[in-house]
Amino acid sequence: MQTQAVARLIRDGLPGAEVQVTGDGSQFEATVVSAAFEGLTPVRRERLVLATVEPSIASGELHAISVRAYTPAQWSQRDG
Repeated sequence: MQTQAVARLIRDGLPGAEVQVTGDGSQFEATVVSAAFEGLTPVRRERLVLATVEPSIASGELHAISVRAYTPAQWSQRDG
C-alpha cells in the first residue's frame, strides 16, 4: 500500500480533514487535522482515524499505522 492510498482512505472517512502520511509500504505515520476531533479525547480521535483504514488492516494490506490527530486550533498553535 502506498502513502497516497492511505491518505485517500482517511480523507474519504473524514471529509474535510487535512492528512499527511509517511511510511514505507506497510508501516505508516498519519498526521490528521480535522474539526471532527473537537471535544474528543486523543484515544477517540485515534479510533476515528483507525476506523477509516480498518478494512486494509484486517486484510493485511496495511500492517501498522501511527496516528497524530489534531483539531485545527491545536494544529495552528503547534505550527506557531
